[in-house]
Amino acid sequence: RMEGQGSYTLPTGTEYRGPLRDGMFDGEGELLFPGGGRYRAIWHRGLPTQGKYTFADGLEYQDKKWHYCDGYDRRFYTEICSGLKPAGISHLTNLDPPRKIPKGCYDCGDGFYNPETRIIVDYEHRFLRNADDDEHEWIVQTCRKAWDETIEHKPKP
Repeated sequence: RMEGQGSYTLPTGTEYRGPLRDGMFDGEGELLFPGGGRYRAIWHRGLPTQGKYTFADGLEYQDKKWHYCDGYDRRFYTEICSGLKPAGISHLTNLDPPRKIPKGCYDCGDGFYNPETRIIVDYEHRFLRNADDDEHEWIVQTCRKAWDETIEHKPKP
């Protein structure tokens, strides 16, 4: 079994860096996610006892009193740090410019979802997983979808 300081890459591309004992995460280590997020924690026998998740853009998740992008303040983290864009220029996601979503698909946060095949692929179009009924419903109701039609400004006659 794995022992000592090291790193381990999971099949999903997530990498653990830190101490290992008896083949399990044990001690102060971190998970590095393919999208750039990281979870630093103190691990005991493979389970985190305390930790903190930091998104790829530097936003730190707080499990208590989390007010990010709630009903009161709907700004993205980049808008909080850099200010709002001028009127008429929408900020659709925290990325600027936002990802181009393939036709008929949704951006579900870790990749693109095709509701016809129920397959989620990462942003490099590599297979991630099949969506079950609950995930399908959540994505269709919550996530940003590719435009079904082209919308242009039409001046008044």
